[in-house]
Amino acid sequence: MCFRFGDKIEYDDHDVIPAVGNAPNAGVSAHRLGLNAALRTNFGDDMVGKGNMEQLEKEGINLDYVRMHEGKQSNYHYVLRHGAERTILVKHYDYDYKLPDFDQPPRFIYMSSVGENSFDHHMEIAEYVSNNETKLAFQPGTFQMKMGYDKLQDLYEATHIYFSNKEEAQRVLETDETDMKVLLEKMHKCGPDIAVITDGRDGAYAFDGDTGWHMPMYPDPKPPVDRTGAGDAFSSTFTAALAEGHDIPTALRWGPVNSMGVVQEIGAQAGLFERSEFEKHLANAPDDYEPEEI
Repeated sequence: MCFRFGDKIEYDDHDVIPAVGNAPNAGVSAHRLGLNAALRTNFGDDMVGKGNMEQLEKEGINLDYVRMHEGKQSNYHYVLRHGAERTILVKHYDYDYKLPDFDQPPRFIYMSSVGENSFDHHMEIAEYVSNNETKLAFQPGTFQMKMGYDKLQDLYEATHIYFSNKEEAQRVLETDETDMKVLLEKMHKCGPDIAVITDGRDGAYAFDGDTGWHMPMYPDPKPPVDRTGAGDAFSSTFTAALAEGHDIPTALRWGPVNSMGVVQEIGAQAGLFERSEFEKHLANAPDDYEPEEI
């Protein structure tokens, strides 16, 4: 998408969608599936931050660990959508990142995109999950991929589940390798117990150090409207399945269902299914909707 600087360019319409982002998306996904989800994030005390809080409260997310920063702005991203594809303009304001004092260790921490000044926070999380029975799901964002593997090695080694798409995995590993099985093996050697890599319409792949699987997409009932949040939907739903005690093949069957729902709606949360609807889609999946070992 190319613009000539200084022009005024018409657009069709716009939607203002509060409380979206990798972590809120994951929280809403897990909660709609029936899990207890608390969000740890940072907002400013501006109109955006207050709107985010109101929306998350409506969704039933535990907000005990949300920090509102007096006099600061909230992160706000712009999604430029053309058809179902999009480019996102992101802005992360500087916050003082730190873990809350949990009453008891959470069973899972799902960590995703944070700002550039967050290195110490990553080391804090790595130490926490290493000293507790908490399992870490890590979906690196823009600045975390910029930091590279070497700088975040302790975090990768403490990770239970790693999520990214194929291009992001190549970036983290600093490789042009295109063979998915090789990429999975390389990522697993970096520390995560389970490496999960998605590849667009080619589906998703997972590897636990012994066995690798490929999972096709859940078929779209109609052409996608907006692909924003499809990765968050898959990763958070996969994590929710493991949190419920299911195995990796089952988690691979779960993930694409919510991705399918999300791409049918505008925004990253509108298409996330409640549990009853989610189970209907699982039950009505095509016969060939099964993971295959690779």
